[in-house]
Amino acid sequence: MADDTLLNLSAQLGAALKQRGWTLALAESCTGGMAAQCVTAIPGSSVWFERGFITYSNEAKVEMLGVAEATLQQFGAVSEQTAREMAVGALQHSHARVAAAITGIAGPDGGTAAKPVGMVWFAWATKNGLLRSEIRCFSGDRKAIRRQAVEAVFQGVIQLTLCTDL
Repeated sequence: MADDTLLNLSAQLGAALKQRGWTLALAESCTGGMAAQCVTAIPGSSVWFERGFITYSNEAKVEMLGVAEATLQQFGAVSEQTAREMAVGALQHSHARVAAAITGIAGPDGGTAAKPVGMVWFAWATKNGLLRSEIRCFSGDRKAIRRQAVEAVFQGVIQLTLCTDL
């Protein structure tokens, strides 16, 4: 369930997208649809939210978003390369103007020294070819990490809407 902070941020996201006349597609892995849940909790979100992809497994990333199996084998699901391919794939498999992707390790298990629990990769892509990625390392339990990831991905989309050249 989304908290008030996430719902307020979702509303800000929607207002920013609506002002630009953009629609959004989300590609989620470790958040498992939490971002889409927050977005669709906002009345009128169908104007600016085009679709969401919950691609928890590697197979789903390949089948639904076109992430290359070679990318997953070489870099893993939690990597900049995979996040970028997820964002591009969400654009290619939707009618959205902007897409955002989240892939990470929410814990409590699954972390390694190289990829610890709390490590999350994000990517944002636009129809005009902009592709941006970022890594963040969050602390807390599984719920806290997922919440922080949703907040970060929304903030990234809002930042894109402020770019006048897109």
